[in-house]
Amino acid sequence: MAKRKTREEEEEKESKNEAAEEYEQHRAQRIKENMDRMKKLGLLELSKKLKPEIPHPKGSDKHKPPSHKKPPSTDDPPRRSSRLKSMNPVNYSERREASKGGKVAKDVEICIAEGEKPELYTKEHERVLGDSKESWSLYEDGYDEDGQRIYDPDFGKSCHQCRQKTLGLHTECSKCKSFQGQFCGDCLYMRYGENVIEVNENPSWICPGCRDICNCSRCRRVKGWAPTGAIYKKVLILGYKSVAHYLIMTFMQREKEEAGDENHHPSSIKSSEPSDYDLADDAIVVSDESYDKNEVLEKEKQQLDDDEEEEEEDESEDANASANDSE
Repeated sequence: MAKRKTREEEEEKESKNEAAEEYEQHRAQRIKENMDRMKKLGLLELSKKLKPEIPHPKGSDKHKPPSHKKPPSTDDPPRRSSRLKSMNPVNYSERREASKGGKVAKDVEICIAEGEKPELYTKEHERVLGDSKESWSLYEDGYDEDGQRIYDPDFGKSCHQCRQKTLGLHTECSKCKSFQGQFCGDCLYMRYGENVIEVNENPSWICPGCRDICNCSRCRRVKGWAPTGAIYKKVLILGYKSVAHYLIMTFMQREKEEAGDENHHPSSIKSSEPSDYDLADDAIVVSDESYDKNEVLEKEKQQLDDDEEEEEEDESEDANASANDSE
């Protein structure tokens, strides 16, 4: 039986070899026929004319196989053009490094473009600013061991501020309960000065969007304001806790300064024509200084007449100016 099996196997192998040889012969015959047909049509000569030979440098071997060059070692310094030698290399890593020696730039200027509408804040915006009891460690939560952020389209959550779907802690607003109230830990701390751990422990926490203090680029454009850009480092140097604190507190400070200037110049606020109440007060003060009340009233009346004449002259000048503009 064993001999019979071996004989059958040998016969199968022979039949396969014969079939393969027959196929190769048939293939070679077809190739030859095709080449003869191409020669008759002149296609080979035409292809040579359309595809000129590339000249090779002297001493080079045409049939030399291509050499596989080894990649440059990492120890060698990177090659840079002379134009870029004076420029610092660009760092695309998301991990920030602290400045050497802890030196801080003295002159810091924050330039935010002017939007379609003026940027306005009230005392209510200042009141609802967040504040964290403990600091938050940046660039750790949601990052791998190499300091690279972990993006996960399946299990990650999108941040309303940076709009990145990453792993790590995210907030949840008790009011809107939507994507608008979802902030990652880094954005919440840098842009609003709040700690995501403390926020998640507060079941009645309300997001910056519902408090009307959201400073993401999308919400600012909806209000007609220009985006702030990456200004967190500059804000820290100026002594503010977050970007939101800088925007709102600097605006409120300007409002206080302008109000103080107006108080120093009451003539710009009061009417040019004094009321009876003002005249009465003046008369009382003068009587205390042992002056005659009638003389004071006559002086005040004369002053009113002079002011009326000046106003009439100003009105005539404005009318002449408007007439000239219309002409």
